[in-house]
Amino acid sequence: MGQWARQVAGALSLTLHVQPGAKRSEVVGEHGDALKVRLAAAAVDGRANAALVDLIAQRLDVPRSAVAIRSGEKSRRKLLLVSGAPADAVLRLRGE
Repeated sequence: MGQWARQVAGALSLTLHVQPGAKRSEVVGEHGDALKVRLAAAAVDGRANAALVDLIAQRLDVPRSAVAIRSGEKSRRKLLLVSGAPADAVLRLRGE
């Protein structure tokens, strides 16, 4: 696992660096100790956070309700907690 992903109490904890307002939503790669994610949604009225939850849930094939933003709701650096993440979650997020 990268520095940005770790198991915590049966869930997967993800440290992300988010760039809202990009051309398309995608996982870019590592950014220091975080995983960089570009989002097509603007950081207005929680749209970027909703797009982030959708993207992570889709990539990991888990329900939206399994993905929670634990900290950084109004920041580019976010900590997410994913319940029931598959064993190959890190590979799925990297696009491998």
